[in-house]
Amino acid sequence: MVALPASVDAHTQPGPARRWTSSDEIKGLTLISPPLLYALALLLLPVLIVVLYSFWSQDYLTIDRSFTLENYRLALTEPIYRDLLWRSLTIALVVSVITVVFSYPVAWFISFHGGVHKNLWLFLITVPCWTSYLLRVMSWKVILGYQGVLNTGLTASGVVDTPVTGLLYNSNAVVITLVHSWAAFAILPIYVSLEKIDRALIEAAHDLGDNKLFSFLRVTLPLSLPGVISAFLIVMIPTVGDYVTPKLVGGKDGVMIATAIQAQFGKGANWPLGAALSVTTMVIVSAMAGAMVLALKLFVRRIR
Repeated sequence: MVALPASVDAHTQPGPARRWTSSDEIKGLTLISPPLLYALALLLLPVLIVVLYSFWSQDYLTIDRSFTLENYRLALTEPIYRDLLWRSLTIALVVSVITVVFSYPVAWFISFHGGVHKNLWLFLITVPCWTSYLLRVMSWKVILGYQGVLNTGLTASGVVDTPVTGLLYNSNAVVITLVHSWAAFAILPIYVSLEKIDRALIEAAHDLGDNKLFSFLRVTLPLSLPGVISAFLIVMIPTVGDYVTPKLVGGKDGVMIATAIQAQFGKGANWPLGAALSVTTMVIVSAMAGAMVLALKLFVRRIR
């Protein structure tokens, strides 16, 4: 075999720049860059616009682009906005906890005892989602109303003499409606996490002396934690921003911060204040969600 001269071999070998541009990493980045930029434009750009608006002020229909923190001062110190934000966070936390607590046993039953009927169970869970969200909210208005299904059943059975007036148009009605609306969205991620658990690990825990409760606490629950966290975030984040449900079944005692934000962008015609309320809510919810995720991880670590 004839060896090529060093000068010829140097010219035929690709340089560092060519090797770098032809690498698999660069080819992969080239493929994902257009959709990534498109996603950033759709997700990040609107948020940046809202943040920018929050530092401006508005007088009727005229936008003053001078930098100001007055909108944030109102959002954090005005009693009506502070109370609405606190109520929204409380309702969102209660709805998230109740939904996850009730959804976990359902997901666990389907995963461990569903057998060949798992797909059927999942199908039945998603059936309510086929209807409009508005219709599902209105159905609870019919159930909890003064002359609704629940009151009719209570009076007909003799449990109460007159229909109960406290079932509708309060924060409890908002919680009940939202728990039902988001239940399917919490069950599915928990079910996926439970399906990924290797059943041999549970059998090993039993062989080492753990009963069903301890094997669940030490093996099943920690390994399904990603699904629990996902379900918690899926429920909590949109609950804070929901204004349809409080408007239909909440009444004056169930109004949430999203209603105030919608009013500022609508009839109030004060977009900067609405933007400041939105940013404030978003930051507080993000911090609250992060704290809850950390608390869940610490809880699971303590019980293992």
